[in-house]
Amino acid sequence: MAAESKIDPMHQFQIAPLSGHLDGSPFVFTNSALWMFVVLALIWLFMLGGMKRQLVPTRWQVAVEGVTGFVTSMLETNVGPEGRKYVPWVFTVFMFILFANLLGLMPFALVGAQPFTVTSQFTVTGVMAIISFSIVLIVGFWRHGFHFFSLFIPHGTPKVLLPLIFLIELLSFMVRPFSLALRLFVAMIAGHILVEVFGSFVVSGINAGGIGPVVSILSFVFIVGVMALELLV
Repeated sequence: MAAESKIDPMHQFQIAPLSGHLDGSPFVFTNSALWMFVVLALIWLFMLGGMKRQLVPTRWQVAVEGVTGFVTSMLETNVGPEGRKYVPWVFTVFMFILFANLLGLMPFALVGAQPFTVTSQFTVTGVMAIISFSIVLIVGFWRHGFHFFSLFIPHGTPKVLLPLIFLIELLSFMVRPFSLALRLFVAMIAGHILVEVFGSFVVSGINAGGIGPVVSILSFVFIVGVMALELLV
């Protein structure tokens, strides 16, 4: 009985084949691939609704324009007017992470589905980091040539410190995208584990007497807070 009620918070992160076998097969359709396709489909539907220009914009159109405006403003602030060129890629990454995190928080298990958070896999966040990092390098060298390396030397740096500062800035630049990918991956893993563990506290508290209901309420409030933090990540 104890074994049946045992909670396995890591089970939700396991990649399972939906067709074929993982052993020795180069092409296997997994639950991770399925949910990535779902995320991409949602992004396409989200954009499709915003493409229908109307004199009086619908809420859907306002939502799409709000997100694209946010991404555009962020790029213009950090890159300048030329940052508009990169809106499609940044918008896609932003929406992919948002929808992936949102789907991972949906209680699909209540209707018999098995939810899966694709951003809880470092291969997914790592690949996005590699692609984004490659785009930055390609654009940087294409526009500035070897002058691109001057970005790693802050203005006014004493000459005696140039080698050390350059090395520190270069290492920081190269590590940053992967540290962000790792942070997203770890945040999703930790967040989902906490949600499942405290979800079990909610159920146990309801069935228990005494202060059990109080524990359930506090656990539920904590779950809501963790889910909000996961979306903000």
